[in-house]
Formats: sequence, structure tokens, C-alpha cells
Amino acid sequence: MREVAIVGVGLTKFGELWSQSLRDIFAEAALAAMADAKIDKIDSLYVGAMSGGLYNYQEHLASLMADYIGQQGVPAARVESACSSGSQAVRMGYYEIASGASDIVLVGGVEKMWDADDGTFVLGTAADQEYEAYNGVTFPGLYAMMANAYMHRYGLTREQLAAVPIKNHKHSVHNPYAQYPFEIDLKGVLNSAPVADPLRLMDCSPITDGAAAIILAPLEIAHKFTNNPIKIKGVGAATGPIALHDHKDLTRLDAVRLSAERAYKAAGVTPNDIQFAEVHDCFSIAEIIVAEELGFFEYGTAGKAIAEGQATYGGKLVINPSGGLKAKGHPVGATGVAQLIEATLQLQGRAGKRQVENAKLGLTQNMGGSGGSSVVHILEAING
Repeated sequence: MREVAIVGVGLTKFGELWSQSLRDIFAEAALAAMADAKIDKIDSLYVGAMSGGLYNYQEHLASLMADYIGQQGVPAARVESACSSGSQAVRMGYYEIASGASDIVLVGGVEKMWDADDGTFVLGTAADQEYEAYNGVTFPGLYAMMANAYMHRYGLTREQLAAVPIKNHKHSVHNPYAQYPFEIDLKGVLNSAPVADPLRLMDCSPITDGAAAIILAPLEIAHKFTNNPIKIKGVGAATGPIALHDHKDLTRLDAVRLSAERAYKAAGVTPNDIQFAEVHDCFSIAEIIVAEELGFFEYGTAGKAIAEGQATYGGKLVINPSGGLKAKGHPVGATGVAQLIEATLQLQGRAGKRQVENAKLGLTQNMGGSGGSSVVHILEAING
């Protein structure tokens, strides 16, 4: 198998993009990635999108996007895995390059969530329809159950839970692509509107429009496209039960642990080698549980560690330097690709005021539903 590198990236602003269509924002990100890699042709295309049909009444995104970016004739496919659609698409592109089937693959992720009449319904299709959605439970409700179970078992306080969005909003201030690049404080979190006890509005990622794209190429020829290619050192993916009640433990996410173990093994590294990570903080409790499943902290300790500053600059590692899903935004199909773009910028030293010092090895973790799927990528700087 060939080694694979990221040689170009492109990203739109995240937020409420009322003046642009689904195809417009995908094209903006895709063409920016192609320009970054100094190419005008690709061999293959993958589009990560959770639900273009329900959000925008548009399916057949592979044909639409290939046509709209001037790449008619290339093989293309849309990849869906709920909120992990983007990272699953990257995984497909990675293996296409690694296998030798293609030399230049564009992987994009996109979602126009503000176009939907009922965004809660659309997101709910990623849950178990017969046992969860039919009975009225939503994702805030599911993650609230996880938070309650975790707080009961480990003594996590409401103030420690609030430390997650406080940290991520602080990181977002220097991210020009972020939807909500402003700081919040403990009072702001605790006084925000209740959503599903103990979760409040400031514990929840927002509805977001946005697109992200990367160009993949074999590492052996990557310097044809960029002076600073970033190696995808390891990839791991796993699935778990779609229904929360089928999880063995409400305080664990087995798919995250399995995907991480596979990525660490492929990369030949350990959690202690990782300097920064972009993780799936769809709700505050998610970052805490994910950080433990990735091996960064012992079970039951991540909430306290984050509150003590161990997941920010100067701590054990930096988690979500971009601002995470909470502050950067969460256009579900684009999120996984955007995480890899942040990792690439960090490893290339292009992250500006949010730069992680001497960043050489980073990780991204993206999941669907309440842990029904998870994908982990480990990226390495190879220059310098």
C-alpha cells in the first residue's frame, strides 16, 4: 500500500450562508482546495453529506458536484454515515490512493442545514427510528442521558461540564472560519436556556451551513503539489449500536475506542504521542467521553482534567484548537473534513494565533449519532 498525503485544503466560512446554495458552497471549498494544490484535474471525487435530500431536496450529489466544479467524467460517489460522513469520505479517498487506483482524489464534505423546515427531524434520522425517534427522543435527550449517567458514576460537576464549551469558544476567537468566534464564561453557560437536563444551550453544537475539501495524493509525489505535504499516518474506523439503549455502558463509546485503537496501531503511535486533537464535541459530555476513549485521560477523569486546563495550550495536549463543533460550527457532512483541515493547518504552521507550538502529530475523531460510527485519522508533519 502507498503512503498518502494531504496536499491541498479548502474551507468556507461556517454559519448561516443564506446567499449561497448547496452546490455553491461545495464548489467554493473544492476549488479552493484544488487551487491550494495547484491542480485543475482530479482522478476521483468523494462527497461526504448526511442528508442533502432532506435538508435541500437534492440527492445525486456525486454527479451534481463533479459537474459543478468542472470535473465531468470522473468517478464520484456520495458517502453517508450521519455526522461522520465527511471523515468516512476521507477514509474512502485514502484507500483509493493507497491502493494505487488513483493519484489525485478530491474529498469534500458539505451540508446546508439552515435550508430545512425541521432540522431536528433531519438530524433525528441518524438515530434509531423505531425505538428512539418514534418515542420522541432527540439527540440532546440522548446525550443528556449519557451526561446524567456519567455525573452519577464519576461525580462530574455542572461547572466541570461547562469547562468544555468555555475552552472551545476561547480557542475559536482566532479562527476566521468559525461560526461563533467569541468567548463565553461560566455564568453564560449555566444561565443559557435549558435543553435537556443537565444540558443547556451552550452545551450544544449549533445548526451550521458549510463545506470543506482536501486533495489527497501519494506521499511519494506529494511535493509536486505542495512544499509542505501532511502525511495521513493512520486511519481507524468502527461502528457501535445505533440505539443508545443497546450500549453496554452509557458512559462509554466503544466505537470511538475501537476506531482509535485501529488508528494508533496503523500509525505505530500511542495517545501520549498526540500533541493536539480535533474531536467530536457535538455536546459537552461528548468531548469528555471521547477524550477518555481516545486514551488521553483515564476513565472518569477527563471532565476534571479539562476544567484544570489540561486540554488547552500549556496542558497535556490541545483539544479542539479550532473551537470544535461547539464554536467553529457543525455542518454535519463537512465536519470530518474540516477537522482534517484544521489538523493540516496546525502541522503546516499555518494556524495563526491558535497555532499549537511545534506541532508534529495530530489526531481527528468524528462520529455519527450517539456513537453509532466513529472514524479516527492520525496526521504527521514530515518537513522540518
